[in-house]
Amino acid sequence: MGYGLTSKMLVNLVDGWAQAKNVASGSVLWTLDGDRTVQTTVADVTAVKGREAVEVVTDHTAFQASPDVLLATPDGWTHAADAAGTTVAWTHARKLCRERLTIWPGYEFGYFVGATCADGTVGKNYVSLIVNEEWFASRYAAALTACTGLPARLEAVTRPSGFLKRDLPGFRVRMVSSYLSDAMRSYVGGDAHHMRQGFPRVVLRDITTFQGFLDGYIDGDGCDIKHGWGRMITSANVPFLVELARIIGARFTPSKRGLASQLYVSNRWQSRGTFVPEHHPLDPPESSWVQVREVRPRPALGAKPFTFYSYRLAPHPTFLVNGHLVREPW
Repeated sequence: MGYGLTSKMLVNLVDGWAQAKNVASGSVLWTLDGDRTVQTTVADVTAVKGREAVEVVTDHTAFQASPDVLLATPDGWTHAADAAGTTVAWTHARKLCRERLTIWPGYEFGYFVGATCADGTVGKNYVSLIVNEEWFASRYAAALTACTGLPARLEAVTRPSGFLKRDLPGFRVRMVSSYLSDAMRSYVGGDAHHMRQGFPRVVLRDITTFQGFLDGYIDGDGCDIKHGWGRMITSANVPFLVELARIIGARFTPSKRGLASQLYVSNRWQSRGTFVPEHHPLDPPESSWVQVREVRPRPALGAKPFTFYSYRLAPHPTFLVNGHLVREPW
């Protein structure tokens, strides 16, 4: 029995994609190392004949391979022939060619996350902030650039006011980056909607980053209190405020009338000693799990057998087929 991929299956190269038969020694392939995408290089290519193949059908696509090819599951590696009903490691193939940012922690990173949680919008492939105050938009743009290196800038816009029944001038900062939008969704638990987002524990790396988060969040959803003793946050996301209150050692009572609740942030909250640093990754996870719906036998028809292509790789022995993580049998 041969092993590997049938000749026309798409392998994810760093330079694009190629059919399995066109992958050569020296080609650089994408693979996964944990939840991160990494690169591996083809050292040798082997082509063998075989008459039995299987078609693996997942939630995203289908591909043909030898029954012995191994797929990554949460419980370890399994042969393609036995993968029906399991979940296998996968990454979005179209995102492999996108720019991967270097995200720097610190005050500016915390400010960017806090302001986005308060007033920002996280789209499929962009992050934006639209506000009335030019100083707020300028500070947000500067923080975004400082922590990502992306050239954020302000745009003058208008937006409707339901209260005044007319359009009001405002300012927008919009950055197109699926990597950054994926990162923001991962920070808040997957759903960036203001009413459903979780507290972004990534800002607990150090006190400087957390202070930036507080300032950004309060600039969006808070205000200073008279006499300068502290600041007040107003939000309808009660679980978010509950978690924030624990971190700053504050008392918090949700509104009993179903309206927005308020959390008081004392200027001396650090003296309570309730802040505990935590380390969380800044980069978004690039892998997930997809369901294998079916594994279909595909015997060779007539006298012509399949040609299976397999690769010896370094430094990683795995590679991606249409985004699915595979490797040769041991």
